[in-house]
Amino acid sequence: MSEGFSERVRQRLHEKLENSPTWHTPFQVVLVVLSEITGGVGPWGALRPLIATGLAIVPFLFLGQHFNRQHSKAFDWFALQIPLLFCLLWPLIWLWSIFDAYQTAMLSVTKTYSA
Repeated sequence: MSEGFSERVRQRLHEKLENSPTWHTPFQVVLVVLSEITGGVGPWGALRPLIATGLAIVPFLFLGQHFNRQHSKAFDWFALQIPLLFCLLWPLIWLWSIFDAYQTAMLSVTKTYSA
C-alpha cells in the first residue's frame, strides 16, 4: 500500500509541476516579489523620487531640479534666492524646491510607467 501511495504522490507532483505557471522558478519568484515591493515601477522608479528629494535638500544649489532635468527652473530659483536671502524668505523657496523635486520625480515615474 505504501508503494502505491508514494507512486500516486509522485505522479500528482509531476503533473502539478508540468502545469504550473512559469513564475514558479526561483528567479521569476524574485522578480515578482521585487515588482510587488516597488509597486510595479522597478527599483529605479521607486528610488528616483527619493534621490531627487535627497539632492534637493542640499541648500542653495537646487540639485533636485537639475536631477529632474529642469535646468531653467533651477537657474531661475538660484537667481531668485539672492534677493530672498535679504528678506528672510529664502527658507520658503528652499522647502518648496524640495517638494517640487519630489513631485516632479513622482510624476515623471508615473508618466513613464503608465504608457
